[in-house]
Amino acid sequence: MTESVTTIRDVARLAGFSVASVSRVLNGHSTVTPATRAKVMSAVEALGYFPNIAARSLSTARTHAIGVALPDMHGEFFSELMRGMDRAASDQGYLLLLSNIHADASIAGQVLTAMRGRVDGIIIMAPQLAEGERENALPRGLPVVLINSPGGQEHPSLRIDNTGGMTAMVAHLLQSGRRTIVHLSGMLENIDAFERQLAYRNAMARLAPDLPVRVLEGSFDEASGEALTRSLLAEGMPVDAIVAANDMMALGALQTLRAANIAVPDRVAVAGFDDVPLARYLDLTTVAVDIAGLGARAVEILVRSISGETAGLKTEFCQTRLITRATTGGR
Repeated sequence: MTESVTTIRDVARLAGFSVASVSRVLNGHSTVTPATRAKVMSAVEALGYFPNIAARSLSTARTHAIGVALPDMHGEFFSELMRGMDRAASDQGYLLLLSNIHADASIAGQVLTAMRGRVDGIIIMAPQLAEGERENALPRGLPVVLINSPGGQEHPSLRIDNTGGMTAMVAHLLQSGRRTIVHLSGMLENIDAFERQLAYRNAMARLAPDLPVRVLEGSFDEASGEALTRSLLAEGMPVDAIVAANDMMALGALQTLRAANIAVPDRVAVAGFDDVPLARYLDLTTVAVDIAGLGARAVEILVRSISGETAGLKTEFCQTRLITRATTGGR
């Protein structure tokens, strides 16, 4: 006795839709309504239907996979970014293929070449790669969405409003009475680090032109924040506020100040950028970015591009929000 195999026609019959409608749901078309998607997926679950991915790929010339190339995978920023991407990709019926390009042009080329033929499109975050290096590495003809990357006229691009966020932070510190504000910057080859330090300089020049400006360059990690703060203390330079280029650097600064018995925020206020989950637990004043939302939006835009909906796709800015907490005397 042979066991019957559930087909897409069985799913269509149970859901009450045409085979074409069910196919659009399973293929992740953005034109499908939420109600239709819910009914079809309910029928899929009830029948235990498992689509033949290989056959479907042959018939549609799609892999139903999205490539994701990131400069790093360590830290809460990237965890939150991937959480948003994974949720959105799952909702659209796509899998993610993830790789680390280490902000290195040669590695980026190897990674993106390896993805050719295996993915329907690529999301790439390469803030330290020059536009020309990135474009040379990208497979031709494949839909691409950029996150926090230089240039981007050829592809849909998502950027963080670094200028607005850092300007709001400097204004907050000045309004709270701080007069010697030091900026701990990431590597200035990184577009986010560059924009945030430039925004700090411009905000100081406009809002407090008579006050000193000081930038110490490091990298976007806790150890760098610790090392730069130790250097700052060893120099004996007056400082009553540290604004770091991201939360991990700010947390490193906090650790160093507390180890030196310097009261935060009474003597030195500390602030970061991003609002990663750990910042909330440690009551760190920061600039909030919807990191998971950024990842989800990248997937949404890429799926639209894969489906041929390219009209109106351009650079979008992710808005930021000042969050004042205990490390600057906020509540």
